[in-house]
Amino acid sequence: MKTVSVLHTEQRRHLRGPAEPSGWLHRSGRALLLLAAAMTLLVACKKHPAAPAAAAPEVTVTTVVQRDTPVDFQFTAQTQSSREVEIRARVDGFLDKRMYTEGQVVKTGQTMFQMDSKPFEAALQTAKGQLAQQQARLQVARANLARVEPLAAQNALSKKDLDDAIGNEKQSAAAVIAAQGEVQTAQLNLGYTTIKSPLTGLSSFARQQDGSYVTATSNSLLTYVYQLDPMWVNFSISENMMLKYRDEIAAGQLKFPQNNDFVVHIVLADGSTFAQSGRIDFANPAFNTETGTFLVRAVFANPTGTLRPGQFVKARISGALRPNSILVPQRSVLQGSKSHFVWVVDNESKARQRVVEVGDWKGEDWFISEGLKPGERIVVDGALRVSAGQQLKIVAGPVPGAAPAEAAASGSAAPPPSAQASATAQGTHSGTTQ
Repeated sequence: MKTVSVLHTEQRRHLRGPAEPSGWLHRSGRALLLLAAAMTLLVACKKHPAAPAAAAPEVTVTTVVQRDTPVDFQFTAQTQSSREVEIRARVDGFLDKRMYTEGQVVKTGQTMFQMDSKPFEAALQTAKGQLAQQQARLQVARANLARVEPLAAQNALSKKDLDDAIGNEKQSAAAVIAAQGEVQTAQLNLGYTTIKSPLTGLSSFARQQDGSYVTATSNSLLTYVYQLDPMWVNFSISENMMLKYRDEIAAGQLKFPQNNDFVVHIVLADGSTFAQSGRIDFANPAFNTETGTFLVRAVFANPTGTLRPGQFVKARISGALRPNSILVPQRSVLQGSKSHFVWVVDNESKARQRVVEVGDWKGEDWFISEGLKPGERIVVDGALRVSAGQQLKIVAGPVPGAAPAEAAASGSAAPPPSAQASATAQGTHSGTTQ
């Protein structure tokens, strides 16, 4: 009976099919397939359209032109009076009174100080008395000689008497000359008690006060007088700068005016330009062994006294020329990792990077020594948005926000070369090309 029951049980399992877990896996697989198909359909429905191509950047361009370009050289300079006179006492004595207003312009011959003259008047009086004595003795000697000469001619007196009479007359004449010199000396000393200005110029403050005892031998400086017209302007040129100019002239990159006839303008501390122009009238032939520079002096007419001695100004030297030079806007020149470069625009309006060698600075432009040819077009505004081989859209006029904001924001634009130019000067010189 057990055997029959077991057989019936196995038959019933066979009739029901596979076990329950196998059916669950089959249903789960179909569900996963349906879910994957739904997700694929959903992604296909939400797929975005392809992004449009990037628009060509807008830039402005300029055409490279080669021409003769005037250049200026700028140096730090200082004004100096063309005549700076020390007013000193020439005799010993007491200073009675200052006769001028400190800081005012004094005229030639104007009395500036008055010393006590009474001792000198007395000395003059004494000298005149001694002169009168010697003149009286001369008259006696001459009268005696006049009497002796005819007697000696008649042999009434000896030859010795004649010689003595002649000697007395000559000695008296010499004593008169000496006495006259004493009188002149006394008159000069008396005149020196009135101290006058030898020139027209600006007076300084008095170094000695009324009642002071001054001497001619000690450092009894009374004051200064500065001549204001004309005025000198001194500046120095470094040895490196001179060698650079010489090499550029030899290479035909720089040309000085004939006879070095430069025109000089000066810029005052407030940025204004002095009305008068000047000329270089002196250049020291020797270098200063301490600074490695040599002095150059320009002279300026200063009729209104605008310039004063000791002012620091900027001397702008005009008259030089850079023949067949190329000048481009500074904002078109970018600074790469190793060199400066510009974007050259080809015939298809595509950008090509070009390495250039920059020279001096002139206003807001840069001289290009190497790398560009006349007729080529370069990007000016918008250069920072350009990449190699990129198609460009050339527009007229400045690109909004392209310069100088681009250069300031990125720092890739070349910095203004004022620092590197001034480092070669001057001080300079600041001896930088403007």
